[in-house]
Amino acid sequence: MQNLYSTKDDLLTRADKEKLLAQKGICIWLTGLSGSGKTTIANYASRVLHKKGIYTQVLDGDNIRLGINKNLSFSNEDREENIRRIAEVAKLFIEAGVVTFCCFVSPSHQMRSQAKSIVGANDFFEVFVSTNLDTCEKRDVKGLYKKARKGEIQEFTGVSSPFEPPQNPNLILDTENKSIKEIGDLLVNELQKIIQ
Repeated sequence: MQNLYSTKDDLLTRADKEKLLAQKGICIWLTGLSGSGKTTIANYASRVLHKKGIYTQVLDGDNIRLGINKNLSFSNEDREENIRRIAEVAKLFIEAGVVTFCCFVSPSHQMRSQAKSIVGANDFFEVFVSTNLDTCEKRDVKGLYKKARKGEIQEFTGVSSPFEPPQNPNLILDTENKSIKEIGDLLVNELQKIIQ
């Protein structure tokens, strides 16, 4: 580390980039059980914002675990490292003025607190996608809950590992008996107050 030095002072500032994009970079951290709808909601909101001229990026378990974090397992230590790396990547996007959706189970208060600390409290908009376990299991398109119930996946959040709901999220999205459009539009309406 002693041979490294920051080039931050040589780079265009975040303000320069946000001015060019006419938007504010921010991290929308969606947390909830697997199958709760985090990525579906983020994809919907991202498309709506794109049509309004807002530049976005969606980060989720699939595009992160298949790339930058493909060397990590699902042990507690690697889950924490997964979230740490994601927060660092999100921070880079935010510094570039990008509205960045992070869709991760991130089951513990500690994990989300670490992410918020890395990103910065003023740039961290926490969304709790509140969906009951039965609904998540019915939506189980990947078959993960079935494997967890059979013991084929150890420490699976909601089955053999706990999920700690956020204590003070910026927004709670209750997905029961609501369409993606209803939920996504609610998120978009909240975000438009802070990104432009």
